[in-house]
Amino acid sequence: MNQNLQDLGDYLKNAIPDAVETVSQDHEQLIVVCRAQEIAAFLTFLRDDSNCLFKVLIDICGVDYPEREKRFEVVYHLQSLRLNQRIRVKVECGENDIIPSVCGVFSSANWYERETWDFFGIMFSDHPDLRRLLTDYGFDGHPLRKDFPLTGYVEVRYDEEQKRVVYEPVKLTQAFRSFDFMSPWEGAEYILPGDEKADEAAEGGS
Repeated sequence: MNQNLQDLGDYLKNAIPDAVETVSQDHEQLIVVCRAQEIAAFLTFLRDDSNCLFKVLIDICGVDYPEREKRFEVVYHLQSLRLNQRIRVKVECGENDIIPSVCGVFSSANWYERETWDFFGIMFSDHPDLRRLLTDYGFDGHPLRKDFPLTGYVEVRYDEEQKRVVYEPVKLTQAFRSFDFMSPWEGAEYILPGDEKADEAAEGGS
């Protein structure tokens, strides 16, 4: 256990006990689970306090645990260049929970929160422009949820008659076809054309 991280964790628990739920360490990094409604105040403290100075927001991402009552985690990664440390802050939330936006604390959070909304459907209150970022505006669902089908719900193609891109339900026309492939491990159970010559050559050589 890293003693510097342990000291920082104890300091955070004592300084803002209303925000911190748990503190732990993993791979030489401090992990703090924060109460959702306190996330903006907590990140402001991490940014401005002289013992922290985590002034760089590296990333915000979502994680989906469908088996949990609160199935999502919003994870914030921050770095302190002054102290040469990183910290990971987690907020747990359910499907219908709304997490306060931290755009007012870190301007770079804008696109990170949009990406998290786009891929996981996690809502952020008071976000200035919460709309899809990487998928199309007409996209159905949130593709990084564990229950999202691998094929998606719709497919996109250009319609020559309509002269525009159209959306259609996914059609898996080959999903139930049977293919006869030669296994590279077991080989085919029949003689492929030309292989009989190899057997004849082997018998002649013996």
